[in-house]
Parts: sequence; C-alpha cells; structure tokens
Amino acid sequence: MPVTGDSKVIDTILKRRSVREFTESPVSTEDINSILNAGRWSPSGLNNQPWRFIVVREKDTIMQLSECTHYTKVVVGAPLLIAVYLDTEHSYNHTKDVQAVGAAIQNMLLAVCELGLGAVWLGEILKQGDRVNSILECPASFELMAVLAIGQPVPKERTSPRKELNELVFEEKYGKVWEG
Repeated sequence: MPVTGDSKVIDTILKRRSVREFTESPVSTEDINSILNAGRWSPSGLNNQPWRFIVVREKDTIMQLSECTHYTKVVVGAPLLIAVYLDTEHSYNHTKDVQAVGAAIQNMLLAVCELGLGAVWLGEILKQGDRVNSILECPASFELMAVLAIGQPVPKERTSPRKELNELVFEEKYGKVWEG
C-alpha cells in the first residue's frame, strides 16, 4: 500500500525522487534563489551555517565537471549544477557540520521537487574533489560534500521502493521490532 502524507511537506518528501534526465529548459534565477534559500535555512550546530554553494550554469564549466565523474551524461544533461561545500573555516565540529550540510542538501532537494523540477545528489564525484575544487577555483578551506544536478525532468515514471518500518526500526532496544 502506498504511503501518503497529510501535509504538503510530507507529500513533497514522499514524492521526491532522484532525477537523472533533464530537458534543455534553463532553471530560472528565481527558482535557483528559492533552492539556495531552502538550503541556507537548514539547522546547524551553534547556527554556524557551515555550508557554501557554487552555482554552475556555464556549459564549459559543466563539461569540465562532467569529466570528474562516471555520471558524465547526467552532469552534461543538467542545465544547473550546485556544488555544495563545508567551509572548514566556519566549522566547529566536523561530524555535526557534515550533518548540517546534509540537511541543507535535503532541504534543497525538497525545494527542487516542490518547484516541479528534478535533481540528483551526486556523491561519486567526491572521488575527484580536488579536481572539482580546481575547476571551481575553491579555497583550500572548502571541502566538497556533493554536487546537485538540477533541471526540468524528462517526463517518465520514477519509482523508488522503501523497506517497511518493521525492517528498519526497533522499539526501546535493539532486537524488539517496531510494531507501530
């Protein structure tokens, strides 16, 4: 039975899927600002806001970045990339700050979905983080966390199965399956 939410936020969470194929339509500056604002309003320890974003729309730069990942076709096909960084100069606890950046990424992905756009969180590109940083001329204090490929999704059915809660959740202590 499909899970449904009873609020707009929950519905957006449940309908968000990774999108790897985009039309050639550009993403408006207004939509980009909405996505970036969703990221910057994420929670962070001590409100240190350790995330930094680099918006990439130039085809030359997109082509260079596409050579830093096995997902070349996804990157080349996206009209917009957002490189997401942890600014280590504004970090007070690496683990908490990485979690905060993850929350910013999730907020951005939800905003993308709510705007009717599609996105995929690229992590494999981290293997070439130094090369990405060189292309984007980042300071040494910027630690690459992800690149988001964003655009108008090519229309198609996207599914993503999930395990049942009783396969993932325990009650009170490990071993007692959640029956909720």
